[in-house]
Amino acid sequence: MTSYQSFTDFELTTLLKKGDLVAYSEIYKRFQGLLYLYACKIVKNNDDAEDIVQEVFLYLWDKRFSITINSSISVYLYKAVQYKFMNLLDHKKVRTDYKDSLNQFIDQGEYITDHYIRHKEFSKIIEKEIAALPDKMREVFELSRKTNLSRKEIAEKLGLSEKTVKNQITNALKILRSRLSLFAFLMLLLNK
Repeated sequence: MTSYQSFTDFELTTLLKKGDLVAYSEIYKRFQGLLYLYACKIVKNNDDAEDIVQEVFLYLWDKRFSITINSSISVYLYKAVQYKFMNLLDHKKVRTDYKDSLNQFIDQGEYITDHYIRHKEFSKIIEKEIAALPDKMREVFELSRKTNLSRKEIAEKLGLSEKTVKNQITNALKILRSRLSLFAFLMLLLNK
């Protein structure tokens, strides 16, 4: 039986490309420890270094029939470790960026959604309170606030004096303020 330990790196690479498992095992024995030390130096994390080296050797075996090695197997393996390290950095950065983005969205999204719901609820209550005003007062108030007509325009449209229009708007605001301030106070208590 031939001793693969005496083969050169080039000979082992040639046998590896033919699918020789023993040649692959010899390459692993020769370079695994050195690649691990190299990976530890650049990664600064033993677990990540071990993962990188394992991935390099898995790739080497998976691609044994189609792999192109333009230099020596050692140069190829060291470059593969560097490449895997760069991939690891990219993945960690993407993961960190994604996590930061997701956290920012959650923080802002929760606030925006909560604000939107409260605004919508408060708008419904305001509309309900406006609808509860006496008919003429409600009509004057809606013409003032919703259609943005001036007091003079409202007075002309409804056949009222400007003073009556002003009083109707003032009274509507007093009623709404008293009813809505109680609601706002209750909302404040409930949200603590």
